[in-house]
Amino acid sequence: MNVKKLTAVALALMLVSAAAIHSPCALFGGGKKDGTAAPKGPAELRYGLTSEPTTLDPLSAANTADGRSILFNVFEGLVKPDTDGNMLGAIAESWTIEQNGLVYAFTLREGVKFHDGSVVTLRDVEFSLNAAMEAKFSGFTQIEKVEQSGSRDIRITLKAPDTEFLPYLTIGIVPVGNADREKNPIGTGPFIIESYIPQQSLVLKKNPHYWKAGFPKLDQVTIVFVADSDALLLNLRGGNIDGAGVTGSLVQQIDPARFDIVSGNSNTVQLLALNNAVKPLDDIRVRQAVNYAIDVPEIIETAFYGKGEPSGSALIPGLTRYYNKALANPYPADLNRARALLAEAGYPRGFNLEITVPSNYTMHVDTAQVVVNQLARAGISATIKLVDWATWLSDTYRGRKYEATIISFDANNVSPRSFLSRYRSDSGSNFINFKSADYDRAYDAAQRETNDDRRAAFYQEAQKAISDAAASVYIQDIRSFKVFPRGRYGGVVNYPLYVLDFSTVYRN
Repeated sequence: MNVKKLTAVALALMLVSAAAIHSPCALFGGGKKDGTAAPKGPAELRYGLTSEPTTLDPLSAANTADGRSILFNVFEGLVKPDTDGNMLGAIAESWTIEQNGLVYAFTLREGVKFHDGSVVTLRDVEFSLNAAMEAKFSGFTQIEKVEQSGSRDIRITLKAPDTEFLPYLTIGIVPVGNADREKNPIGTGPFIIESYIPQQSLVLKKNPHYWKAGFPKLDQVTIVFVADSDALLLNLRGGNIDGAGVTGSLVQQIDPARFDIVSGNSNTVQLLALNNAVKPLDDIRVRQAVNYAIDVPEIIETAFYGKGEPSGSALIPGLTRYYNKALANPYPADLNRARALLAEAGYPRGFNLEITVPSNYTMHVDTAQVVVNQLARAGISATIKLVDWATWLSDTYRGRKYEATIISFDANNVSPRSFLSRYRSDSGSNFINFKSADYDRAYDAAQRETNDDRRAAFYQEAQKAISDAAASVYIQDIRSFKVFPRGRYGGVVNYPLYVLDFSTVYRN
């Protein structure tokens, strides 16, 4: 494989982060409804994205949403999710959970091969899991030990029982002898990375060794990187790309006579993130005032053409068992209350607020424009600071040098912990600088609880602690739409997770 210039520009945290768990399969165009129609001749897809991966190494914690969505096609873990969020075997063909979640025992699928043709061994699995532990991947710090057992079995013993651990084992398995995973990415997934030219394209080629018979359907997927959402639309209309994901403001400009439009959810939490450590946002009354000044239904109606539902929580509504439904709209728009809270906090004439927004995401820029107008009604003078994605990642997210920002957060896997772990007071990902003893207690209790009903109750309590503290303004799980030339492609599936699964897509 020839991977060119594997340096990164950036990648989205969106994710894109579901208001509802998707149906098992959303199909469009011609072909069989089970998605098994075979393409005629070499089948290719050119798919547009507005951001790039920061890394091609699945065991690097630096990766974010769009990068993970691409690598979903290249790497596989012991298990992988289905379209309902259930875990299916991937490199492992079977497993048992023992001692109330203390031990996870797996049997490897026989004959699974890496992209270079070598067979996956227990040593590869043990190495990959240990590498994820060393990188401090979410969930992996609780592993006590990883042991080989027999010729095909591996056992993972945790430091304490955790019945929610299985989804973390979607982490990509790599060959132990690969000295440079960044420049030579080798996995077991349906596609091989053939080349990558930053700011231009990444080419995925069909994996001839893939263990799942009949997949992938396409021979090649070329991911074309464009500057922003407007360029995405222009390339789609002009035929330079065959498909793309768009949101409400852009889907209104798509001609349904020319294009198939497949609806889903981005599986992300869109929020107006507030830096709880900077003045005056370090005052809960000011944060509450901001929440009451924001009219979420108006944002959805104006910036997303009414395509969406308020969520009000740091967790996506699609995780229905754990989502706190009482938080759907915890701060209904109330300008009088907003002004009163500002006056009580010592800001009767309001204050100035800078909202940093990554310029490559039209949906967040559109949201920011509505938010600025809404805040003005309460006397808060907000301005928008547009930055490129790399700057947003380095200064806003990692450096925490901002007052407010609009973004979407996804999750690494189908687990409430993946959305909520960032809010613990000592989390390295807690870029809003939120600190709450009530939240920490509820979140920690959820981690210790082995009964799923009680764990769900603790997670709902943790969400309420975030909401009660007005930590940020939680808007929605953005409705997303995949667009393709009418009748040309089929087999698109949706997950309760931010991924692009090209393996099921076929060309008519």
